[in-house]
Amino acid sequence: MATRTRSRSSNHSSKGNSHRESSAFSWGESAGPLIGAAVAGAALGFAANFGRKFLTQAVSGVSGDWDEVLSTEHDLTEAIFDKMLATDSSQTWKRSMLLMQLTHALDNHAHEEETIVYPALREANENVSADELNKEHGYIKTFLYELGQMDSDDPSWLEKVREFRDLVVEHARMEENEVFPRFKQAMNEEQNAKITALVNKDGFWMS
Repeated sequence: MATRTRSRSSNHSSKGNSHRESSAFSWGESAGPLIGAAVAGAALGFAANFGRKFLTQAVSGVSGDWDEVLSTEHDLTEAIFDKMLATDSSQTWKRSMLLMQLTHALDNHAHEEETIVYPALREANENVSADELNKEHGYIKTFLYELGQMDSDDPSWLEKVREFRDLVVEHARMEENEVFPRFKQAMNEEQNAKITALVNKDGFWMS
């Protein structure tokens, strides 16, 4: 079980939007065979996700609500969790595919927050909130790693997913209900537009 030890820290690096040697929530080398086998089947699903993400980013760009983009991504992630929890141990392929989709979604979302939103929070003297949220990403990486190491028909698989979902939901609610509203209220129109443009751009290229 992943433990949320507060002394743990996560290493993050800000690289270019379109080329990175490793992703924020990357798979370990041991996941290579799984990914190789799943790429063909995942292609259409990823393409659909790309189109949906593009539409989401385009609409948000018009409305100017960067926080709504991130909230929508939270909702999409929770939907993947719910699909995972609706599976049984005989659906090993489906579980593997859903875990890939979850990793992809969290990877994109984390890059937006870690390279744009959290640095902006620190500039706005929200260091404590930014650091706390950034630490939570470290715990999320641990869950992804542990699920990637588990057999998808493991009897404790659903329990691990459920615990993982609770952590992500808690993290999202802290952002949506506390940190982001306070941060946005302190912004002027120009600052809000800048953050929105950066989030939309990053979200488009990372999809």
